[in-house]
Amino acid sequence: MDKTSAVIKNEMAAFEEYFKEAVKSRVPLLDRIMRYIVNRKGKQLRPKFVLLTAKLGGEINTSTLRAASLVELLHTATLVHDDVVDDSSERRGFFSINALWKNKVAVLVGDYLLSKGLLLSLQNGDFEVLKILSEAVKMMSEGELLQIEKARNLNIDEAVYYEIIKGKTASLLASACGAGASTTFIDKTKIEQLKLFGEKTGMAFQIKDDLFDYGTESIGKPTGNDIKEKKLTLPLIYTLNNCDKALKRKLIYIVKNENTDKNKIKFVIDAVNDKGGIEYANKKMFCFRDEALSILKQFPETDVRTALEQLVRYTTDRNY
Repeated sequence: MDKTSAVIKNEMAAFEEYFKEAVKSRVPLLDRIMRYIVNRKGKQLRPKFVLLTAKLGGEINTSTLRAASLVELLHTATLVHDDVVDDSSERRGFFSINALWKNKVAVLVGDYLLSKGLLLSLQNGDFEVLKILSEAVKMMSEGELLQIEKARNLNIDEAVYYEIIKGKTASLLASACGAGASTTFIDKTKIEQLKLFGEKTGMAFQIKDDLFDYGTESIGKPTGNDIKEKKLTLPLIYTLNNCDKALKRKLIYIVKNENTDKNKIKFVIDAVNDKGGIEYANKKMFCFRDEALSILKQFPETDVRTALEQLVRYTTDRNY
């Protein structure tokens, strides 16, 4: 992502300072946890999308920095809450908040991050940005709950899978692009275009994440975590719809009843690879990526557009 980093190097530095100030608290425990979060930042893809989509329409301003901070606050809040729900002890190679400070503190920290984000927008009159991001929070919750509901009886088809990932992942990336664009673009049609661009990128991003669970030589070591959690993702959905009845029954039985047995999980992973589930999911991932790039090509060719294209390709080419 060399081009991306170069194009928004100064703006990312300004965002990081702004974000650091935004999460400060006068409660010593909370301030300590906020410093822990800030010092263990991830890839920061979403703030980068905010800044780049904004720069596509003009010069980045303080409203853009607030939008990027709001997106990162909401994203971090969902990660903290997800670790509690999933009883996860690690996040990005470090101890999760709940592992260090227990679930009660982690839930309250997530709530704090969410409220700080909302107040950041309200206090500065960024109502359009707030509207865009509030819709994303609603869709993310709906997507997660839909996945939980469907996991109970494993009746997810491909259309439902797309509905789930559109809510739980793509909605936030769509809103990041829409929020960034709204701080520099006047034409609402352009803002909607960039929201759709973010949604398509987010769909590709989530399919890539789901592929990591099965692993190939190019993807990395398979984990089987989705199988353990009874999550039907695109590689397995395709396999179930394109194998004989006996294998389908066996795969469903393993996911329902034997999802902690390493040998059984390996059987499912091998079946998904053998029946073309990985190949099919890759094909769909690249379709969403190419749809995102085609939307982007409607904008003038500049260094900013090139940086965005590189960022989109990173979402599907990354190794982790």
